[in-house]
Amino acid sequence: MEIHIGKRTADVSLVSKEGNKVQLTVDGVPYDVDIVMAENGACSILHDGVSYNAELIRGAGGKNYTVNTYFLSYNIDILDTQVKYLRMRKSSEEKQENRIISPMPGKVVKIPVQVGDRLEAGDIVAVIEAMKMQSNYKVSSACTVREILVKEGDSVTSNQVLLSLDVITEKED
Repeated sequence: MEIHIGKRTADVSLVSKEGNKVQLTVDGVPYDVDIVMAENGACSILHDGVSYNAELIRGAGGKNYTVNTYFLSYNIDILDTQVKYLRMRKSSEEKQENRIISPMPGKVVKIPVQVGDRLEAGDIVAVIEAMKMQSNYKVSSACTVREILVKEGDSVTSNQVLLSLDVITEKED
């Protein structure tokens, strides 16, 4: 399933569940966690020996939540297969901007492209890690990489430009 946390999009898959032990992947990265849910929406998560507590507040539609931690609050939308399909159709009609911007502070994990590379819709151009989770940033239409403004290992800020692109119009094909 696809999960949206603000402007970040993550592909989450449940691998297995036995009692409180859950195996899942987030953007292809495996995680083993122990999750305990209370009736009041409180949630305790144990991952790699570290305990996290959160409060889950379910939205009216049942596919969106507000997650409150000790210091932060997140709005989360869960897209099922049908919603994801409709969104993909809509986004294919949207225009690709001439740059890729980091929506939040984090660390550049991977830049799998080089200046001059021709990209197609859905190609990953950057992987950013924030809050111990990795996000893939993709292009939504054909383009070429004009300039890469960060390198692997760099720390980035919210709204920082990561790459500049030359969008390919249909006339150029």
